[in-house]
Amino acid sequence: MRGRTLEELGLGLAPREEPLSYPGTWPRESGLLKGDRMLPLDPHDTFEGRVPVLAVGSNACPGQLRHKMAEFGITTPIPMVRARVTGLDVGVSAHVSLMGYVSASPFNSPGAVRELFLTWLDAEQLAVVDASEGVMSPRGSYDRAWLPSCDVRVEPEHDSGRPLRGAYVYVNRRGVLHNGSRMPRRHQDQRSVLTELLVSTPRLRELFGVTPEEFCARARFDRRLCARGTRVFAEEKLVVASGLERYVR
Repeated sequence: MRGRTLEELGLGLAPREEPLSYPGTWPRESGLLKGDRMLPLDPHDTFEGRVPVLAVGSNACPGQLRHKMAEFGITTPIPMVRARVTGLDVGVSAHVSLMGYVSASPFNSPGAVRELFLTWLDAEQLAVVDASEGVMSPRGSYDRAWLPSCDVRVEPEHDSGRPLRGAYVYVNRRGVLHNGSRMPRRHQDQRSVLTELLVSTPRLRELFGVTPEEFCARARFDRRLCARGTRVFAEEKLVVASGLERYVR
């Protein structure tokens, strides 16, 4: 099908390659990520053998998913479905990513309504995303948690909005950053997040410079510096629990 490549649709850039683009560009509609293309989704597809995983950050960016799958030679398609999610909001992770950005992480927010994407992953794809989030590593940043429908309502558009019985999501092990009043701050574009953090926290400026560009350049692939920045979040008491820890198995 012509005209459906990620580059033609403006979906090809991966935040792993351009940290300031985090969380990347999300599709405007549900679709099937198949290699370098984003194809229309069959509304009658049941996604048998796949599990639903909510994407709150760059996992909703086709360019980022393509990048992750290519690392492991995975070429199978990934259904990406828009969904209305109630009871969850998107905050700022309490860690500095080795990719050079400060990523998104969900937090408990009863009554909040967000339009997010569900990625329906098979076993191989799930293992790749788990690895990218550090699920199996004691030094990793995220755990994968199952959110039951009684607490978080997920209504995918592909099935007439009928709620799922639950969905997985990646929960940051260190919590999320607060907004100054001990409530989780909502994630914005990366430039805004980094600008606010650098302006408000002198110790971060000492480590990462005074601009978002400097922050990304210094943090990228510097494991020791990222760990120091993560400790600053905790030591400066910028961190609160996400409220989703109880769902981690």
